[in-house]
Amino acid sequence: MITNSPGETSNSPAAVVQLLSEQRKTAAIAESSTGGLIGHLLTEVPGSSAVFLGGVIAYDNRLKISLGVPAEVLERDGAVSPEAARGMAEGVRGCTGADFGLAVTGIAGPGGGSAAKPVGLTYLALASEGGTVVERQGLKGDRQQIKMRAAKAALEMLTRRLKGRG
Repeated sequence: MITNSPGETSNSPAAVVQLLSEQRKTAAIAESSTGGLIGHLLTEVPGSSAVFLGGVIAYDNRLKISLGVPAEVLERDGAVSPEAARGMAEGVRGCTGADFGLAVTGIAGPGGGSAAKPVGLTYLALASEGGTVVERQGLKGDRQQIKMRAAKAALEMLTRRLKGRG
């Protein structure tokens, strides 16, 4: 059994791994703006290989398309959109056979933002047998802070679902 270290929260990577393990569930991740950070955080936890199948860093749109995000969605809505996040989550779940597909796409900055899509705009998606949920986040901070906040928000989203609250 994996236990949290003192000071770890219930949405810590260790808690996520523990919940997945207890429920005999698996997860896979499609990351864009976090560049593999979520996978890194999960693989720092001993025993994570039993529940974390892996991830795809779908930074370029060609990789998003290979996950099953339609090119039309990327052209119409952009890579930072609820539709792209949904497609990434469903795609990584489908290609890995994981119980949960988690995806994140956003604008970490400092450049790349606009009035319509400012720096910090992030979409998270969680696909499971019961369907796909997408959340919009407006994160603040510098590039590293936004990436970490997005990763933690994604872990929190998965934690809520594993606890039956989302």
